[in-house]
Amino acid sequence: MTALDFAPLLPWTVIAGLAGFALLATLAGALQRLSGWIWRSLAIAGITLVLANPSLVEEERDPLADVAILVTDRSASMNVGGRNEAAEAMAEALRREAESDPLLDLIEVEASESADGTMLFDGINAALASAPPDRIAGVVAVTDGQIHDAPSSPDAINLDAPFHHVMTGDVSAGDRRLVIEEAPRYGIVGNTVQFVIRVEDESMQGTAMVSFRFEGGDPQTHRIPIGRSTRVEVPVERRGQNVIEAEVEAGPQELSLINNRAAVSVNGVRDRLRVLLVTGEPHNGARAWRDLLKSDPSVDLVHFTILRPPDRRDATPVEELALIGFPVQELFVERLSEFDLVIFDRYRRRNIMPPLYFDYIARYVENGGALLVTAGPPFAGAPSLYRTPLAAVLPVRPTGYITENGFTPETTDTGMRHPVTAGLDGGAETPQWGRWLRHIHGTALGGETLLETPDGDPLLVVQRSGEGRAAIVMSDQTWLWARGFEGGGPYAEMFRRVAHWLMREPELDEERLTAFATDGELHVDRVTLADQAPPLEITWPDGRTDTATMAEIGNGRYETRLSAEGSGLVRLRSGQLTTVAALGPINPAEYADLRPTRDLLEPFVAAGLGGSFAVGDGADANLPNLRRTRAGADQAGRNWLGLTRNERYIVRTSTRIPLLPGLPVVLVLAFLLGLGWWREGR
Repeated sequence: MTALDFAPLLPWTVIAGLAGFALLATLAGALQRLSGWIWRSLAIAGITLVLANPSLVEEERDPLADVAILVTDRSASMNVGGRNEAAEAMAEALRREAESDPLLDLIEVEASESADGTMLFDGINAALASAPPDRIAGVVAVTDGQIHDAPSSPDAINLDAPFHHVMTGDVSAGDRRLVIEEAPRYGIVGNTVQFVIRVEDESMQGTAMVSFRFEGGDPQTHRIPIGRSTRVEVPVERRGQNVIEAEVEAGPQELSLINNRAAVSVNGVRDRLRVLLVTGEPHNGARAWRDLLKSDPSVDLVHFTILRPPDRRDATPVEELALIGFPVQELFVERLSEFDLVIFDRYRRRNIMPPLYFDYIARYVENGGALLVTAGPPFAGAPSLYRTPLAAVLPVRPTGYITENGFTPETTDTGMRHPVTAGLDGGAETPQWGRWLRHIHGTALGGETLLETPDGDPLLVVQRSGEGRAAIVMSDQTWLWARGFEGGGPYAEMFRRVAHWLMREPELDEERLTAFATDGELHVDRVTLADQAPPLEITWPDGRTDTATMAEIGNGRYETRLSAEGSGLVRLRSGQLTTVAALGPINPAEYADLRPTRDLLEPFVAAGLGGSFAVGDGADANLPNLRRTRAGADQAGRNWLGLTRNERYIVRTSTRIPLLPGLPVVLVLAFLLGLGWWREGR
């Protein structure tokens, strides 16, 4: 290629100044009609050209290819309908264009998906960083428009090329969505928490049925108006993390049912636990019980010790006794339901409580209450609690015999597996515990026997009774462990577990299924008293189902580890137990809205003078044509998008030929100046 080039001997401003001054002087001579001004003008023009130093430059150039950037959205929302097929068809069209045009290179990147949604501009910025800015022919973003990292201003991506949006998906399709606007992080166990939810559905008005499900259990339904924020209440059923799912019924038009579901995790915390301890008569174990319960700051303890029953006759004046009246009616009728746990410690049946009140306590247990009985000698005789209506919820029937020889409690086979006694310090096959010195003989009627005597008599038995739970200890010597007799035993830990099992703490349930996901792996744990754990049925967030077996790790505990991908809730079932676990965020931003949209990318399209094209679904999508355009020209039309020709190149060789050779130019200038002087001299 040949071109005219200037290599000025002086700065252009200096050359322009000198030429302007000389021109003014020449014009002045012309106005005064001085002879020779024409030749002087020609001499000045020649001097100016000499100072400009013009040359002919011959270059051998190699053109540089322009770079087109293709960013393809491969996030989960692109799996709806035929969006991925349309995106692949657009990508294939760009590949063919790049193959047929030697001056066009194609950089392909895929938008990544994270917990925060689709990261389209992460891919764009990475591609822009790898390409020379002056050679970029354009950016083509193939996406449904549901992205979550768009900068606040188009200037943030520093792009001097057209930006085109090829929008996949059916723009006319409707979709129903469930949005949780407000959700609490904490809730009191046994109380309700409030959620603010909204159902969005442009295809209809009216109401929709929304169901709430706790850890995969039975649903609680509400009918709420569409398009309006509505406050609903859901109970918190247990301590710890409670995953509560909400699901709205399908609408008349649906892109996917994935965003008809949402979930929240509410941390259930117990209010202060109220415990009623009734000690039937003073004994050494009463203080051990009181110290154990008062050591827990979350326990409100109400403790009554019956020092002087009404039928006792002695000479002590009543006004000298440090006694208060036992509030029987207030405790066992009016306020019984307020207690989380009732403990009868070495209680004997007297004329203090009528039989009807024991019936109230039995109903309290069957309706969800908790009862613990520590039996002493009275339990074996006529004043036994078993001779009251309370027998309906007690798991052991006394035989009437009492043994007062020392013995070491032993853990049963069931006790080795039950969370209440499994893994207690010193509780191996040969227990390293101190002895108890008395036990009450009895026959277990149901439930699970966790501790027994060396002869096989039950010592600690727990039982579910209706909606509630009951436990009995067939000895009043447990306090010896608290005092360290013969090395003692796990008094505090065992009875803490017993109390928490009675109050239905989930981590102590003998049949339990738990799961959590971390680092791409799903951890599932199963606790059971059975010899084998039932198979694990898995429903992944995308609807796929699998079945897995669980390996025993000891003492009725089973586990499995599975590779987990994707986002959303995975549902698990083992036998009659169900639970859910969250893979990634509970409510992925990717599923919040599945409708295709132009809105988020429109500012970038406008700033880059590009085009926005709705192509639809499937491999036969209505794709725009591709054109190579000049810089500064239109870069998009109704059905075409442009990729700019930047016409960049590199110079292989260059030859410079001066247009004003030194000696001839000097001779010509001298001749012109001499001619002007000669004319003026005449």
